[in-house]
Amino acid sequence: MDLNIIRRDTPGCSDKLFFNSAGGSLMPETVAKTMISHIHSEQQYGGYEAADRNTEHINQFYEQAARLINAQPHNMAFTVSSTDAYAKALSSIRFENDDVIITTNDDYISNQIAFISLQKNLGVKVIRTKNLADHELDLEDLENLVKKYNPKLVAVTHVPTSSGLIQNVEGAGEICRRYDILYLVDACQSIGQMVVDVEKIGCDFLTVTGRKFMRGPRGTGFLYVSDRVLERDMAPLFLDMSGAEWSAFDDYKLLKTAKRFEHWETSISSILGFTEAAKYANKIGLHTIETYNKKLAESLRNGLRNNGLRVLDQGNNLCSIVTFCAADHSTENIYKVLKENNVYFSVSNKSNALIDFTLKNLDRAIRLSPHYFNTQEEIDQVVRMLAG
Repeated sequence: MDLNIIRRDTPGCSDKLFFNSAGGSLMPETVAKTMISHIHSEQQYGGYEAADRNTEHINQFYEQAARLINAQPHNMAFTVSSTDAYAKALSSIRFENDDVIITTNDDYISNQIAFISLQKNLGVKVIRTKNLADHELDLEDLENLVKKYNPKLVAVTHVPTSSGLIQNVEGAGEICRRYDILYLVDACQSIGQMVVDVEKIGCDFLTVTGRKFMRGPRGTGFLYVSDRVLERDMAPLFLDMSGAEWSAFDDYKLLKTAKRFEHWETSISSILGFTEAAKYANKIGLHTIETYNKKLAESLRNGLRNNGLRVLDQGNNLCSIVTFCAADHSTENIYKVLKENNVYFSVSNKSNALIDFTLKNLDRAIRLSPHYFNTQEEIDQVVRMLAG
């Protein structure tokens, strides 16, 4: 991994300290150039002709996205966000009154709201598995809940948005396979910063966004759909001509691949941009990226602790999301210092992580998310400015 080349390819990191890849990361130059070039093509030839001229490049999306997660192209569907992918996955499951969803305390806010909506509208029951004392998933409790409730779905967020915790999605997957339970994994914050392998996870659905650690454009994402789901003819509630063939006056035939989860009208420039982002990450290699990112995040956490700040990330396996506050739980002074020094970061609020922050007795936390275009020198700069 040549950091000089990566930073040269990332013009956005030259004039600031950028630590917000968990929110919306910096695109490599090739991503922006590819998107702009296609928009110019649409300007010149119109949307249909421009797409036809880029068919081969568009099809590369499925190959590159599959390579990211050790899947096959026919299992991939382009979506406009991880939440879009999540909603399509949920809508393909025919929930009924008293069906059970088992999830975790640390699942993403939009996922939790979707579960509660199913609870309010269809009478679905939402059960959350326990955490161990070290904040890891209690897999024994999860298995007991599976045996007790025979759930319609188990859903786990790989990396919560509000902390650096990496949840044990592989362990949860083993339980789901053992009891033949549908399994949905939100990889919104993990894809692009670490190795994600659907074969090891054993999930039926996996949802991804492009704008975070993938370094793609906003309005992009994808949904992985397992062969088991495809063979069961599961499909989103609202299909269009991209997902099915109108075969009779009152019938249709589903597309055989995960493209049945797509809608026909979409932004071609966005697909091409995501494809370039995936190519860029695949070329470097997710193992290489993960190793480097973990070193940066560990160095940052150690530096913050040495400054007397309260690092909030709990768990045995942590990633490139670093959350912290002052010893007295305040964030105002930290916020002011980072802003004054042109550091790009996020604030995580209790409303986005209601269970986690209630248990931690927090209203908000500062979130820094270093990525592989960052340097150790930038980590040191941030630690120095927050000293004292």
